[in-house]
Amino acid sequence: MRRRIAPRHARRRAPTLLRGVYLPRMADGAAFAMTTYGIPLLVLATTGSAALTGLAFALEWVPRLAAFTVAGTVVDRHGTGRVFRAACAVRALIVMTAAVVLTVVGTAAAVATAAVMVLAALSGFATEFSYVAAETAGGQASRTAGARAHRVQSVLLGIDQSAMLAGPLISGLLLQAGGPAAMLITLAAFSLLAAWLSPRQGAVPGGEVSREESASGLRTGWATLRSLPALAWLVGGLVVSNTAVGLLQAALPVIVVAELGRSSADAGLIWSAAAVASLLAITAARQAIDRWGLCPVGAASAAVAAAATLALSQAHSYRAYLLLVAVLMAGEGGLTVVLRTLRSHLIPPEVFGSTLAVTILLLLLPFPAAGLLVTAVPPAQLGHAVTAAALLQALGLTAAFARLRTLPALPA
Repeated sequence: MRRRIAPRHARRRAPTLLRGVYLPRMADGAAFAMTTYGIPLLVLATTGSAALTGLAFALEWVPRLAAFTVAGTVVDRHGTGRVFRAACAVRALIVMTAAVVLTVVGTAAAVATAAVMVLAALSGFATEFSYVAAETAGGQASRTAGARAHRVQSVLLGIDQSAMLAGPLISGLLLQAGGPAAMLITLAAFSLLAAWLSPRQGAVPGGEVSREESASGLRTGWATLRSLPALAWLVGGLVVSNTAVGLLQAALPVIVVAELGRSSADAGLIWSAAAVASLLAITAARQAIDRWGLCPVGAASAAVAAAATLALSQAHSYRAYLLLVAVLMAGEGGLTVVLRTLRSHLIPPEVFGSTLAVTILLLLLPFPAAGLLVTAVPPAQLGHAVTAAALLQALGLTAAFARLRTLPALPA
C-alpha cells in the first residue's frame, strides 16, 4: 500500500516569529511611517498652504477611525494574514494611482491638490486594516511568550520605531530630491513587499473566529474594555496624551517649514531623531519592567513625556524642537511598551481583534481633531494651543497612573 501523503499545505512548516510576524511588520511599518509623516509634507509641498496641510492631516485620520469600526471584526473573522495582504495591496494601488496623476498633471494644477487630499484619506483607511492585522498577530505572539510578553512587544515596538526613524527622513529626502512621484513609488514598494512577506497560512494560528462570535464587533470590544479597569484607565490617560502628540504631528510641518524656514528634509529629520530616542527608551523600558514592573515604568515614562511637551510649548528654535520632540517620543515609547504588554495580557484571545480596534480607535480620536485645530488656528498662535494641550496631557497621565496604583492584579 502507498503511504498516505498529507496535503501540501499541511506539510508546510509553521512560520517562525521572525518570518511570520517580524519581517512583514518591518515592511508595513516603513509604509505606515511614510504614510503618516510623508503625506502631510507632500500636501504642503504641493499646495503651499498651512490650512490645507492641517486639513489633509485630519482627512488622513478620519477614515482611519472609520476603519476601526470594522477592521477588528474583519480580522477576527478572516484571519490576520488574509486581511494584512489585502490592505497592503490596496494601499499600493492607491499610492501608485496618485503618483501617476501627479506625474501627468504636475503639482500646480487644482487636480493635484484634489489628488493629494484624496490620497491622504484613502491611504489612511487602508493603512489601519494592515495595522490592526499586524497588531493582532503581535498580540498572539505575546500570549504565546507568556511571562516574556513585554520582550516580544519591545521587539515589535522597536520595529515600529525603526520604521519611524527611516520613514519621515526618507519621505523628506525623496520629496526634496526626486519629487512626489519618487516618494509615492517608494511607499508603494514597501506596501507590496509587506504583502509578499506575509505568510500564506497566516501568521497567527487559531486567530480566526466564527461569524457569530465576531458579529457584535465594536460592541464586544467596548464591553471587554469596560470589564478591564486597568486597561481602560491607561487608555483614557493616553487618549488625553495623544491630544498633545497629535497637535505636534499636525503642526510641525507648518512650524518647521513655514515659520522656521527649514526644508521638508529638516521636518522629517525631527521625527527620525525622535525615533532614535524612542528606540533607546524601548530598550531601557524592557529592562526596567523586568526589575520594577509595569506601573512604575509607565509612571516614569508619563512624567518624561509631559515635561517635554510643556517645554516644547516654549520652544522657538529648530534645535529646541529637535531635542524636545526626541525626549517626548522617548517617554511615549516607554508608555507604548506598557500599553501593549498590558493589552496582550488582559484581552481574551477570542475577542482580541475587536477589543484592539476599540482601544486604537479611542487612542486615535485626538489626531483628526488636531488636524482641524491646525487648520483653524493661525500659525502664530500654535504655541498657545500646544501649551494648553501639554497641561491637559500632564493632568490626564497623572490621573491615570494614580488610579492604576490602586488597582489589583496588574501583570508583573
